Amino acid sequence: MELFLGIFIEVILREISAYFFRKNILENKKTTPRRRKHKRVVFIRL
Repeated sequence: MELFLGIFIEVILREISAYFFRKNILENKKTTPRRRKHKRVVFIRL
């Protein structure tokens, strides 16, 4: 029973960490070019 609970907790933690890893890193890759473009536009206007 304890072994099952240990494996169960490991799987849940692995899935949660993979979810946040995908969410943060993949979304950051999409948004960083947009932010850079906005910064360049601001510098050009100044």
